Formats: sequence, C-alpha cells, structure tokens
Amino acid sequence: QVQLVESGGGLVQTGDSLMLSCVASGRPSGRGIMGWFRQDTGKEREFVAAITWGGGVEHYSDYSDSVKGRFTISRDSAKNTVTLQMNTLRPEDTAVYYCAAKSDYFGRETRASEYRYWGQGTQVTVSS
Repeated sequence: QVQLVESGGGLVQTGDSLMLSCVASGRPSGRGIMGWFRQDTGKEREFVAAITWGGGVEHYSDYSDSVKGRFTISRDSAKNTVTLQMNTLRPEDTAVYYCAAKSDYFGRETRASEYRYWGQGTQVTVSS
C-alpha cells in the first residue's frame, strides 16, 4: 500500500513562488508515475505535472500547458520524494493540490482516474 503525504501549500501573492513536496511511503518496486493534480471549487480535478519513478536513471516529466515554463517537477528517489516548484504564480493557480501515483508506466498519463494512490491535498491560494 502506497501512502502519499503532501506539504508546502499556503497563501501567496501573484508572481510569488511556492514549493510543494510529496513523500511516498510503501512505494512499490518497478516503474511508475508520480504526479500532481489540482482541483478548484466547482471544477474537475486537472492534471498539472508528472514524473516517472523507478526503472533506472532515465526519466520523463510532463506538464499541462497552463503551467509549462512556470512549474518544475522533480524527484529524489533516495528520499521517495517528489517536489513541485511553482513560480510566477497566478490567481488561476488557486486550488487544492493533490499528489498522486500509479505503479505502472505505459507512457504519458493525465487522467486522474488512472492514478491509484492519492494524498490528502494541500491548499494553494494566490491573491491578486
């Protein structure tokens, strides 16, 4: 059983930066994906970024168009941690951010329904 715990949310102003962290315990062996999704009130959960885990040094990362160039996802395999560095934040980035994981990899995956493991979420609020 994989457990994910997020941290790092908060209230910031437009243009500020924030870093979210997700620590995974009980990570299964093999190659999978860890990602970040977000959900604002009344909206569907949307893909933000993802990065592969396991399977050696080579890895792949992916971003939604809305955050590409502003957000950076990275991983520390030794610490079972994935971070999301968010720069140049905008009010439309306001949402609850969720860490998610799936224990297999068949290529790019942005559908929330395909991720089996989820954290509890952390609130990010960007004021204008």
